Amino acid sequence: MVIEPAQMTDADLAANLAQVAGKLLLDVRASGMLSLKALGKAGDATANQFLVHAIREQRPEDGLLSEEEKDNAERLSQRRVWIIDPVDGTREYGEARADWAVHVGLAIDGVATIGAVALPGADGEKGLVLRTDRPSAVPQAPEVLRMVVSRTRPAREATEVAMKIGAELVPMGSAGAKAMAIVRGEADIYLHSGGQYEWDSCAPVAVALAHGLHCSRIDGSPLIYNQANVYMPDLLICRKEHAQMVLDEIAKVAV
Repeated sequence: MVIEPAQMTDADLAANLAQVAGKLLLDVRASGMLSLKALGKAGDATANQFLVHAIREQRPEDGLLSEEEKDNAERLSQRRVWIIDPVDGTREYGEARADWAVHVGLAIDGVATIGAVALPGADGEKGLVLRTDRPSAVPQAPEVLRMVVSRTRPAREATEVAMKIGAELVPMGSAGAKAMAIVRGEADIYLHSGGQYEWDSCAPVAVALAHGLHCSRIDGSPLIYNQANVYMPDLLICRKEHAQMVLDEIAKVAV
């Protein structure tokens, strides 16, 4: 039986939107008609237009926050707010790397609750969508832990904590790709302290939480979404058994 869009659950909607946006982005890039700079702008605009129109049509009563859309303060009075990043990792998208993502998240009462992260460049561009309603077991960690960091500007706190706990640094692009690397068992710790915004982490955090991972600020406090100030300075995603060790080391580094 075909599920009509209006009958989709929130998780189905998030996953379908992320997947279709990813395909649109691949089509834009495959045109070969744009410079690297123009490609990023065109991709952002195309994916954003699709996602925004679809969410407003399918969930007209909900709030919406997008990196590529002018913010509307009305969302602050709404319990349910969709938080999206049409292209997370614009540089990686333009360079035809695999470590970029599409984020479609739903925060309910400030908590990243439902969402999907599409990795359109994964598996040779066959693509992959990780979602909150279909969690799988996170693979066991290796003896030497792996910490994903920015491939262009690794945060000082991350590199120092990695050294303290003997973790290997794994450079990677977008925030979504880093978070999903933990979910997929390709890495073990994602520690970020260089500043982000709500759209960078809402969907990835929802998916990570659904897979039983620890998600918090780097001082251990909860991640709260749909705030007036959408800046989110830091983030920690890891297996629960590693969380306290990492938080303890972060506290030492911050002193």
